[in-house]
Amino acid sequence: MCQNFSVDDIEKVKELTKIRQRNNDFSWMLCDYLNNNPCFITKELMECFNSSGSLSEETIYFALLTSFCGLDTENNERDKQLARDYFCRAIKKLETKSYVNNPYYRNILIPEVKFGNWELKYQKYKPYETFIYNDLVLDTDFKEIPRIGFFNEELRFPAIMENDHEWMAIKPNEIETMQPAIDIVEGEVVTFGLGLGYFVYMASIKKRVQHITVVERNNEVIQLFKRYILPQFQEKEKVEIISVDAYEYTEKQMPDKKFDYAFVDLWHDVSDGFDIYIKIKKMEHFSPKTKFLYWIEDSLLSCFRWKIFDWVIKNAHSYAEIEKCLSNSFLQKLATTKNICDLNKLTDHD
Repeated sequence: MCQNFSVDDIEKVKELTKIRQRNNDFSWMLCDYLNNNPCFITKELMECFNSSGSLSEETIYFALLTSFCGLDTENNERDKQLARDYFCRAIKKLETKSYVNNPYYRNILIPEVKFGNWELKYQKYKPYETFIYNDLVLDTDFKEIPRIGFFNEELRFPAIMENDHEWMAIKPNEIETMQPAIDIVEGEVVTFGLGLGYFVYMASIKKRVQHITVVERNNEVIQLFKRYILPQFQEKEKVEIISVDAYEYTEKQMPDKKFDYAFVDLWHDVSDGFDIYIKIKKMEHFSPKTKFLYWIEDSLLSCFRWKIFDWVIKNAHSYAEIEKCLSNSFLQKLATTKNICDLNKLTDHD
């Protein structure tokens, strides 16, 4: 490993290895908090630590969250670095009005009804509850910063439950992470995954979008959507829903169509989405004129990056090549290949 690297490159590899570890340390701390204690920070606690009102809510939130995540920022240099490089940059106070005024929230009323094993209902974020509100940010040195949000008042959001478990909800995270794709799509669009139809609705109200084909395998979800949600769409005539397996459609039916864009959203998060992402990426060649867009792709590429990290370090000839192989653009290209094979062939032909 790194046998022919310069002294400078070897030091860069050592620092990159440390960054990977710090990324993991921060992610595990945050996951533990979100899974077990997302409501530890309350209005009363915020007021108690800022009785004078002289500090910003983000400053108080930062101090409380780092403490609850077990960091000793006064005496431990590693903890101080994690707080400075990750927590400080990740935390953001959000405004409920920016979501309440979202067109879907304003125009689509979700009835609270049960439909077989499914249920439509509203859930809520409590004031100062911690959540991930957007996809991660990738630094040039490969630090990965999740984006942590909180409100200082309650926010209700629509959700669909399956057997009392959340199957999909239109939270700030879904709104923010879908917006880049919504901004781009136009013409003929196909989307994989229906959910509560947030992407479909937001795309349908764009004048430059002519037609949206929705590929959804679950017939119960389709019937629920057609009965309670689709009738509320202003541009419902633009929407066509097909009940079919996504892989079968991508390989056998989609090549005969003329789509300008495809938006793929078939997963709940990275844990169940990575393998699906890789499989669909390898099928893009069936529709070479279609631009494929993927929900939370930066997070999916992060998973890919660290899966191949050791292989890249072992096979690269310089630190510059390592940087290239770990970049999002290279990983996107690599995901479309059938196998990770000769690094030279992959890096020589961009």
